[in-house]
Amino acid sequence: MKKAFILLAVCLPISMQFAAGMTSASRSDIHPVVVRDWTKSATATWPAMKDGKTLWYKLDKKGGLWWSADGKKWAAAREGAWTDKEGKWLKIHEHKLVWSTDGNSWSEVPEWKWEGSDGKWYKFDNNWTLWVNE
Repeated sequence: MKKAFILLAVCLPISMQFAAGMTSASRSDIHPVVVRDWTKSATATWPAMKDGKTLWYKLDKKGGLWWSADGKKWAAAREGAWTDKEGKWLKIHEHKLVWSTDGNSWSEVPEWKWEGSDGKWYKFDNNWTLWVNE
């Protein structure tokens, strides 16, 4: 019986320290969820990759799509579409943002948001204002 008390006296503090260590270690492994707010894009432009190059896109006041290789010289985007980070094609069709994986079948983009080639998230609101979430 004396041995049991000695064993308990030795093991209990060790097990308590181990449990406390596990709690603090597991807490240090938990990363807080960072919720970032959407902010209005200062430039109203977003990037997309085409043929291995980054191109910049923007909308004009009538909803027309424009592209630029350098962000300075702009031209109307004849195809009217750009790609997201996954390679899906996006375009504005009948006052909605739609996307396609094959260019034939199009569906509305949920919440009108997509991930740009730069890893940032972009979305349009009902007025076609561009918002970004970095």
